[in-house]
Amino acid sequence: MQKDPFRIRDHVAEFDDIVAEIVRRSTESRANIPMVADVAYGPDATETVDLFFPKGKRERLPVHMFIHGGYWRMFSKRDYSYVAETVTNAGAIAVIVDYALMPAVRMAAIVDQVRRARQWVADHIADYGGDPGLLTISGHSAGAHLATMLFDDDSRPSGIKAAVLLGGLYDLKPLQTSFLASEIAITDEEVRLFSPINKTCDPSVAVEISVGADETPPFHSQAAIFADHLEQQGLDVARTTLAAANHMSSVRDLGLAGTDAASLLARLVAA
Repeated sequence: MQKDPFRIRDHVAEFDDIVAEIVRRSTESRANIPMVADVAYGPDATETVDLFFPKGKRERLPVHMFIHGGYWRMFSKRDYSYVAETVTNAGAIAVIVDYALMPAVRMAAIVDQVRRARQWVADHIADYGGDPGLLTISGHSAGAHLATMLFDDDSRPSGIKAAVLLGGLYDLKPLQTSFLASEIAITDEEVRLFSPINKTCDPSVAVEISVGADETPPFHSQAAIFADHLEQQGLDVARTTLAAANHMSSVRDLGLAGTDAASLLARLVAA
């Protein structure tokens, strides 16, 4: 039987080991990096961000917002605290976002949450020493999908300088016939409303679309199609293939100094 190309566990032998590693490293990051945890951006218990700070004076610092993946139905911000290692070492405040998970909520609710998290940054990050005018964003997998919802047509002016989209999903239609059909059952309306390839985006945002060389074919094709889609709208788009990286090792590497993924993120934050 052919393996589902969207079922990551079937294609990454070290899946569980990488998850255990990022959870461990996230615990260490929360212990070692100055932070403020569980800052509410809305009334629901899932609507919080963790803020991580570089050493030194906190005044008009760049800000970077990271949105985790998990096919909209697993993981939390606490599993991705380690990304703050790269962000804070580059001199920026890291905003790691939490959101509710499908199928308990539908995708419209999650998109609304990340947009309100971004608005919280605009309204309040100055109180923590950040400059809302120096905002960059990134996301992995479903988080890359959600990141695009922060600079689509409905959110102009986006106020976002640049974005890194890693291993993202930009056309939701193929997921309806994947293993996710029984887990989150993406609807036709959700495909229409929330597929980034259907969106007009803010042309002022510089976008880096990155994919691991060892990803399954749909992640490569979706990256190429979405890059073309943005370029046709006049956005400044760069495409990166991370050598010897799969869907899980690429996001692990975001917090590992010296890796291609971490260097990509650090350049975005410091630009």
